[in-house]
Amino acid sequence: MLDEAVTLPGVGLSISVRAARAKLSALLELVAGGQEVTITSDGKPKAVLSPVTQRPSRKVFTGTWEQLKKLPLQTKGPFAEEIIRADRDGRGW
Repeated sequence: MLDEAVTLPGVGLSISVRAARAKLSALLELVAGGQEVTITSDGKPKAVLSPVTQRPSRKVFTGTWEQLKKLPLQTKGPFAEEIIRADRDGRGW
């Protein structure tokens, strides 16, 4: 199926970019089955394809607006506006 894939020491199963493009569907099936695959370019690892893992579900807020209003306000900085402004200024926006 993936004759182009080889096992490299310290890297594991790997395949070149060119072969990965040509065999993407088969490669995705392999990864979906639990195999991690490293994509190489000029013999150097460039990316890793790994199976999707289930993320823990987020804790959903089940309170009310009244409960939120009772929470103490943030009185010490840096505040969100300051952080965003510093980031934008640092990028030259």
